Amino acid sequence: MTYIISVLGLVVVLGLALLVSNNRKNIKFKPIALMVVIQLLLSFLLLNTKFGLILIKGIAKVFEKLLEYANEGVVFVFGGLMNEGEFTFFLNVLLPIVFISVLIGIFQYVKILPLIMKGIGLLLSKINGMGKLESYNAVASAMVGQSEVFITVKKQLDKLPEHRLYTLCASAMSTVSMSIVGAYMTMIEPKYVVTAIVLNLFGGFIIASIINPYTVEESEDILEIHEEEKQSFFEMLGEYIIDGFKVAIIVGAMLIGFVALMAAVDHTFDLVFGISFQQILGYIFAPIAFIMGVPMSEAVKAGGIMATKLVTNEFVAMMELTKVQSAMSERTLGIISVFLVSFANFSSIGIIAGAVKGLSEKQGNVVARFGLKLLYGATLVSVLSAVIVSFVL
Repeated sequence: MTYIISVLGLVVVLGLALLVSNNRKNIKFKPIALMVVIQLLLSFLLLNTKFGLILIKGIAKVFEKLLEYANEGVVFVFGGLMNEGEFTFFLNVLLPIVFISVLIGIFQYVKILPLIMKGIGLLLSKINGMGKLESYNAVASAMVGQSEVFITVKKQLDKLPEHRLYTLCASAMSTVSMSIVGAYMTMIEPKYVVTAIVLNLFGGFIIASIINPYTVEESEDILEIHEEEKQSFFEMLGEYIIDGFKVAIIVGAMLIGFVALMAAVDHTFDLVFGISFQQILGYIFAPIAFIMGVPMSEAVKAGGIMATKLVTNEFVAMMELTKVQSAMSERTLGIISVFLVSFANFSSIGIIAGAVKGLSEKQGNVVARFGLKLLYGATLVSVLSAVIVSFVL
């Protein structure tokens, strides 16, 4: 029965993408089918094999070690504020982003990261039937973040037609930045974080290929990566430290605002209607949770967490998940965890439009116009990844 629901979920997700397609006649079904098969194989490999277990454990151990190193700096500066044995979200989860940001900067500086992004992007372009720029952008979004990625392709940004710009923005919204992966791993199981990152990479191309199908001519298939003016090593370190701290502060501020707002709205709805706002959202999203493979008995609770992610952000939703995970089955926990690992939420529309507008006013306005369609596509990517995982859990 679970396989039937998973197949139904796959059909529904692809059907919802087809519903808003710009050009159904131009959809290339062969690369889409190939990428779905690759997603299934990768999810099985990562979650159901000994090799996958060893790989996930290795990645988790690396991030665990990195968080330990980051903690040395946090304790040195904020040690007096930390209660022994107590967990402080800002200090334990957000501030380590500063150290991860520094590492990304170093790998950028010594040219290792650009080489990896170009290499994986080129390989992906052979599979997905899309251009080199789109493939590079998807990988780069996962490495450097949804705002920063547009700086690396700003040489081509002004020349891009709307359909190619949509794919670039959809990739940026469907992935997550490597700088905050460690933070996610403190809240949900590392195996689901790694699996979601890999699946979203292909899922972004699958959904974009249906919603926004096009063919890139060979003459247009050029990748021009912008390189910033050469800085000294210590200038670069200072810049990435400040950038990482900005991210931590911004995420912290958003969490304060969103969590407080959700609490106020929940309490108001409870007083007026006798039911919390999150429960209402849970009922609305329950059918989507069900086709993702969540058992009906847990669909409302799971739907509420999914909706929280959409209207606030993934951090708020992950915090909600940690509160109720003991009452959830392992299958539901895995499916919802994978769904949560992406930037698909309303605030990301503004972040991406703002990032593009900072580099090109004209293209920023274009992104703002298709913002809701962008969120629709990115949310379908998250649902698709969750459905794929439901086949192997």
